[in-house]
Order: sequence, then C-alpha cells, then structure tokens
Amino acid sequence: MKEVLITKEPVELYKLLKFESMVSSGGEAKHVIAEGLVTVNGIVETRKRKKIISGDIIEFNEEKIQAKFSQ
Repeated sequence: MKEVLITKEPVELYKLLKFESMVSSGGEAKHVIAEGLVTVNGIVETRKRKKIISGDIIEFNEEKIQAKFSQ
C-alpha cells in the first residue's frame, strides 16, 4: 500500500484520486466515485466531496493508498 502525504486536512476524495493519478481528471474521479467503484476504509463511498483525513485508506481499481498528514 502506498502512503500519500497530505499537507492540509481534510482533502476531498475526488481531488485525492486526481492528484495521485489514480484517474486522469477530476471529472473521471467524480464519475468513478458516483458509480460506487471507490472504497474508503473498506466501505463503498459515493460522496465525491467525502473528507479524507490522515489514516484513511482509499482503494480504487486494485490500487490502495493511505493518507498521512505531513506538516
């Protein structure tokens, strides 16, 4: 699992997917979230603006990342 450093909490789920290149655009990120293809901490998440905080585990397309806060 890849750790992703975030400098500001919380960060919106769709932005994290886009910034980590798990999708090619913000629009695609919103689409895959709406389709129920993304999980946060093992639970399907359909809210595009779900607030992600340090320790959250995001999974999409067989790729897992964990958000870590870095000052």
